[in-house]
Amino acid sequence: MLLTEERAAAKAAAQPGRRPRCDWLWGYGLIAPMALGLAVFYLWPIVQTLYLSFTESGVFGGQTWVGVDNFAALFGDEEMLGALRNTLLYSLLVLIGVPLAIVIAALLNVPGLRGLGFYRTLYFLPVVTMPAAVGLTWRYLYNGDFGLINYLLGEIGIDGPYWVSDPEFAIYAIAVVGIWSSLGYNAVLFLAGLQGIPKHYYEAAAIDGAGRMRQFFRITLPLLTPTTFFVMVITLINALQVFDLVYLMIDTKSPALAGSRTIVYLFYEQGFVQNSRGYAAAIAVVLLALILALTALQFRLQRRWVHYE
Repeated sequence: MLLTEERAAAKAAAQPGRRPRCDWLWGYGLIAPMALGLAVFYLWPIVQTLYLSFTESGVFGGQTWVGVDNFAALFGDEEMLGALRNTLLYSLLVLIGVPLAIVIAALLNVPGLRGLGFYRTLYFLPVVTMPAAVGLTWRYLYNGDFGLINYLLGEIGIDGPYWVSDPEFAIYAIAVVGIWSSLGYNAVLFLAGLQGIPKHYYEAAAIDGAGRMRQFFRITLPLLTPTTFFVMVITLINALQVFDLVYLMIDTKSPALAGSRTIVYLFYEQGFVQNSRGYAAAIAVVLLALILALTALQFRLQRRWVHYE
């Protein structure tokens, strides 16, 4: 009996890739809750949305299979093209916040900075603020008649526009709020990245006579590129899905709505206002494909500029 167990142990040791069955069961049991959550709340809705995108919803419920008619109508829809243009413009504008977050994180990382806790709280406060509160507060600030921004501009002789009702300014005004809202979260990520850079790089550079600016551009920025890449990916994904700011800051009858309507806002209008769920599902599928394509492109391009030491 003892000899048999020894042979089994020796056989298992000779095959390191094979594990006892109970180990596999423990592993599957530990990931089961997460896998179940992903399947129920993410994968199944994707499958349902994909199916709905090929159907047309009836007035009293039910779906009729229409093939690719929703997608054919979608690519000829002027509102969809306008929403796509607005979403991409907003996303590019929000990416401006990434270098701003790097600068803020670098300033917050200065040794011996007085009031460091206060500044960190100040920048992170928008992250924990409800989006509804953010949107409504900025809508008040942007008000063309009695908003604080136009009041301050008037004090220096500048006649401010109607920021969120003028088609020329609305998308830029919303992008400013998007940048402001994401600065704190991105700065925390960059701060973590900065504190992970070994100090001896700076010590060696200082011995060679490199100043702080030279150290920032030659050491900090290159070694921060993995964090920069991650921040750009999540910032772009979040920007492509913007809805709450447009919904809260732009009135449905505003002339600026056409110039600030995003893809998710169009999805909301089609799915929940006009009850065209099949068409809305097609919009969601296109948005998913767009996010996947841009994320894959970012991963492809990161090989050229991201340095992992």
